[in-house]
Amino acid sequence: MSSRLRASARLGSAAALVLVVPVALGQTIPAPFDEVYTYTDLGSVPGLPANYGGLTVKPTDFDTLLIGGAANSAAGIVYSIGIVRDGKGHIVGFDGTAAPFVEAAYNDGGVVYGPGGVLFLARWPANELGQAKPGSAITDKIIDVAPFGVASSLSAINFVPPGFDQAGHMKLVSWSIGTWYDATIAPDGAGTFDIVSLTPVPSSNLGGGPEGFIYVPTGSPLFDVPSMLVSEYSAGNVAAYEVDANGDPIVATRQNFVTGLSGAEGATIDPVTGDFLFSTFGGGSRVIVVTGFATPPPPCIADLDGNGVVNGADLGLLLGNWGGAGLGDLNDSGSVDGADLGILLAAWGPCPR
Repeated sequence: MSSRLRASARLGSAAALVLVVPVALGQTIPAPFDEVYTYTDLGSVPGLPANYGGLTVKPTDFDTLLIGGAANSAAGIVYSIGIVRDGKGHIVGFDGTAAPFVEAAYNDGGVVYGPGGVLFLARWPANELGQAKPGSAITDKIIDVAPFGVASSLSAINFVPPGFDQAGHMKLVSWSIGTWYDATIAPDGAGTFDIVSLTPVPSSNLGGGPEGFIYVPTGSPLFDVPSMLVSEYSAGNVAAYEVDANGDPIVATRQNFVTGLSGAEGATIDPVTGDFLFSTFGGGSRVIVVTGFATPPPPCIADLDGNGVVNGADLGLLLGNWGGAGLGDLNDSGSVDGADLGILLAAWGPCPR
């Protein structure tokens, strides 16, 4: 698998405020999406070691991006970097230099927050699922997914968001054969989660060497039905798919959304604007942002069990970890306390859709 192993700036203060540098590398948004959507190449993240893994905006700080560095290696780490927004909230650059956030060996295209503020990590080629508790600097739990039948190796994960059928389900995919899976998880009592069930969905197996994927915010132009975008590392594209009532991609609906890439890797939605961001593994090691999407509902961080509603079950999980770290630490302060209880009670009821 050696093919995967794999091989104009405005400067502000000395803090290295880095804004967009236009780069013509051949990527294109094809019709009909080019009528609505535009991309900006943000370039490389200052201080982030190649190759890049997945990425996500920190849910407790929308001005911080988390992104995998030294992806697929034992030295892998997820780094944090400040992000700069324009007057409309769109991400236009990076602020400062990337700093280690959590040890994340073998990080790959799936770097995503799940229930309880836990950071979930696909680990390639180890074929493992990692989890880091809120405030932790290490991967606190590692699950070998091979015994669950996941083909080597797991490359990306995400959770079906509120407003979609099967909200809260975990979806997983393998690189390079593109096997697709549906999973459910449950709290393990230690601030992380166990896999309860994991089932292959052969009708949704994907081509193109799939990596990170996202669900398109509801109401986005030209996406009249529930849809997702998938970074295709091997094919050098981002593909659009309609999804079925189980939140799984309908293979026959595939369309090119971005073409002409090298090493499309991570994928995330900016919670502020709905913009789609993706990273590249190689291919210049850069981050690209695509604008034009609808604004998503705010993250439902108080939904600790991921069932789409904040209720007594979540309250019980928070109180059960009172004074501890991890599950229930909604403000990322390092311990579960009254401030977190206040956040949970203020969010009581169904998650925004």
